[in-house]
Amino acid sequence: MDARLEPFDTKMQKSFRNMEEEFASIRAGRANPHVLDKIKVDYYGTPTPIQSVANVNVPEPRMIQIQPWEASMVKEIERAILTSDLGINPTNDGKVIRLAFPELTEERRKELAKDIKKKGENAKVAIRNIRRDANDSFKKLAKGDISEDEIKELEDKAQKMTDKYIAQVDKAVEAKSKEILTV
Repeated sequence: MDARLEPFDTKMQKSFRNMEEEFASIRAGRANPHVLDKIKVDYYGTPTPIQSVANVNVPEPRMIQIQPWEASMVKEIERAILTSDLGINPTNDGKVIRLAFPELTEERRKELAKDIKKKGENAKVAIRNIRRDANDSFKKLAKGDISEDEIKELEDKAQKMTDKYIAQVDKAVEAKSKEILTV
């Protein structure tokens, strides 16, 4: 790959990965430990991911079980989950916190599918903006010692790169939407 294209390819990859991370936090009626990724718990004054202070597992399809390594963390983790936008009330027996995921309604599934499409569109816009930045930087090179043909070639490569990432976004959106809408 042309060295002048690499920084833009890296940025497009980051946009795509960011979208995938957002998708991971969307729950599909099945328990997915990644819904906890953005939740931080106060661990001796430091915001810490739940996975760093507890064992997180999925004992059954619609339940996440969180077993803190320190008994004192049960209340902190429970508080962090309640104040998050997860929308699930945790239950605990003093040692283990359980999150039971309710079955999603048809209406909620459709809302989530719309949200997924919106996140996909945002990722595509970000990728197209990166392509625009790339093309702008190539035009600045034109003032130097680079031929018009080379600039045209770089722009074509940037467009192919953009098309590749947009196709990946479309595929990911379709897969996540299908996962959400499948009962």
